[in-house]
Amino acid sequence: MLFKKYPILLLFMAPVFALHAQEKCDCEKNFKWVKETFEKNDAGFAYALEKKGRKAYESHTAPYLLKVKNIRSRDNCAEVMNEWLGFFRRAHFRVIAQHNDTARTGDAAVNSANWPVLGLQEEQLRKALAQKQDPGFEGIWTTGPYTIAIQKQAQGYKGVVLTSTNEAWKPGMVKLEINSDSTGVFYMGNFSANKVSKTNKTRLVSPNTLKLSNVFLKRTFPVLPETGKHELYTKMVMSPVPFLERISPKTLYMYIPSFEGGHKPLIDSLLTASKGLLAQTENLIIDIRNNGGGNDDSYENIIPYLYTNPIRIVGLEFYSTPLNNKRMEEYLAIPGLSEQNRTEINKALTTLNNNLGKFVNLNGDRVSIQKLDTVLPFPKNVAVVINENDGSTSEQFLLAAKQSKKTKLFGTTTIGVLDISNMCFVTSPDNQFQLGYCLSKSYRIPDMAIDGKGIQPDYYLDKTIPDEDWVSHVQQVLEQL
Repeated sequence: MLFKKYPILLLFMAPVFALHAQEKCDCEKNFKWVKETFEKNDAGFAYALEKKGRKAYESHTAPYLLKVKNIRSRDNCAEVMNEWLGFFRRAHFRVIAQHNDTARTGDAAVNSANWPVLGLQEEQLRKALAQKQDPGFEGIWTTGPYTIAIQKQAQGYKGVVLTSTNEAWKPGMVKLEINSDSTGVFYMGNFSANKVSKTNKTRLVSPNTLKLSNVFLKRTFPVLPETGKHELYTKMVMSPVPFLERISPKTLYMYIPSFEGGHKPLIDSLLTASKGLLAQTENLIIDIRNNGGGNDDSYENIIPYLYTNPIRIVGLEFYSTPLNNKRMEEYLAIPGLSEQNRTEINKALTTLNNNLGKFVNLNGDRVSIQKLDTVLPFPKNVAVVINENDGSTSEQFLLAAKQSKKTKLFGTTTIGVLDISNMCFVTSPDNQFQLGYCLSKSYRIPDMAIDGKGIQPDYYLDKTIPDEDWVSHVQQVLEQL
């Protein structure tokens, strides 16, 4: 049944904008469209007003109604609209500025024409680095689409683009700056500043891994000998795909960067390939730090390794409006849809259309119980490593994992974006913007709300334990049990 499970619960915050020419838009008109559409259709709108009050909402909105009158660029307009939407919750909303391909190509050059450039000869830098015993932050580094040369300056360091597959960034442009006190800034793909604070300073987490705020770079020259102490952490922060490996005779480590639909076959194949190891190893560490969510189908085959007793899953209800119900109509256009699914969708659509303006439970029960036939003897102990960047489907996974007698959570409180979910995107009348809002509300509200609160760990890993030492700390706790 297509709507039986929570479809896409991906964590969306304010978007990253690409640079474009300042294409004119009627921001005031589009803001009013976003406001009206959100008020009429978002499943969390009334809930937010109930918590914060209409006066607070009107006070929040009033300055935006004035601000949008003077905005003419689509990107600036989208940014302001996303700021306005922040009143309702931390995430699960998004306004995206639409641009045509012509504007997309030529515009970055216009906006970046005056960007700082540093003359740097790569060969000279390589020769100089080859003579140094300890290059510190200096070197040739890679991250995402960029190869960056970091060179020491009179005060701190500067990182310059050598190559980039992002057309907006040309060789010689300054990509990062590190101050003498190890604060600094990394300029994102849209030229926005990702600042490095005094409490989260730039540092080498391994000889060849550099951390600036939440950005990691891998040194490609000169490649220094690794101590091995933080080799696993380096592999984790650089890996876009899940992996599993043994870290001691008693403990396995599994990293899952995302629960997006495309990761499900990767997770499933990893579990299949590791079935023998999992069946013989006492402890399992599942690291989902910075996992923004995806689809609950992606973690369904992990559950058997956690399971000890029936898992209660609190359901949700969909807010029925003519616009919201169009998504159900779109399901009917899916190629190869079976007759059974078609019948179920039409039944759900009829139920929704007969209850316009109401919240509708499409599955009947407020709570479902997941029962498995077998409790696996191994792993005996499961630790899930979490942090403040875990949200949405990741939190849905944690609610299930917490019900296992063999599972404990380690880390810091998650972001808290799960109760209002199932994002839907609609396009503005002038085709200049897309608005993402939510269709459903959890029955956990208000008794066990997650939004704005997050899920707390069983074992809090405080700031005296560096991120790169979390797994070894968790391993020690498990192996002492």
